[in-house]
Amino acid sequence: MANITLKVITRDPAKKAKAYRDEGMVPAEYYGKGVTNMQLAVAYGDFRRAFKAAGKSTVVDLEIDGTKHHALIHAVDFDPVQDTFIHIDFLHVDLNKEVDAKIPFEFIGVSPAVRDLYGTLTVSMNGLDVRCLAKDLVHSFIVDVSSIVDFTSAIRVADIKLPEGYKLMAHPEDVVITAIAPRAEKEEEAPAVAAADVPTSEQAAPDAAKKAEEAGDKGGDKKKEKKA
Repeated sequence: MANITLKVITRDPAKKAKAYRDEGMVPAEYYGKGVTNMQLAVAYGDFRRAFKAAGKSTVVDLEIDGTKHHALIHAVDFDPVQDTFIHIDFLHVDLNKEVDAKIPFEFIGVSPAVRDLYGTLTVSMNGLDVRCLAKDLVHSFIVDVSSIVDFTSAIRVADIKLPEGYKLMAHPEDVVITAIAPRAEKEEEAPAVAAADVPTSEQAAPDAAKKAEEAGDKGGDKKKEKKA
């Protein structure tokens, strides 16, 4: 896979990072085993295009003062309000040495569990941790969800076909994506008691008085029987 080339410049130590941002550039740092740390800056638009194409799993060729340096986009800081790039970390890599990377998934196809059974796909993993030579890194793993035919179906790590030379750094039985059934309709609520069946306070008062009167009469009759 052809690497992506990104032209960068070395930063002037006397110039603040904010000044570069005001000029439409993103401050960056390049570091790694066997190389000297370098403070860089890259045009905002150039980096945006490179980041979209490379992500964090594709080698980028940094052109620094006429020489190329192989690197991965290791970390990107964003402005918390504007969500714009404010700083980049480039990690040096040796193309012929192994690196650990998380390769994102790219989901394609249509799941019968969604199309026919009205389920919802649930993604448990958005990428796969692997180890391979830096030169063999790929941008993403393609995952076809058409094999998820019902709510017992699942695509697991073991189902992902790895390129030659890749070492899996995750458990094979870990679930990548599955489908869940649609929510069951709410149980029908118990029928409300008809208003006519519930005595109002006005209705209840005469009934209570009548019962009290009847109780009193019975008590009086018993007393008369004892006197007799």
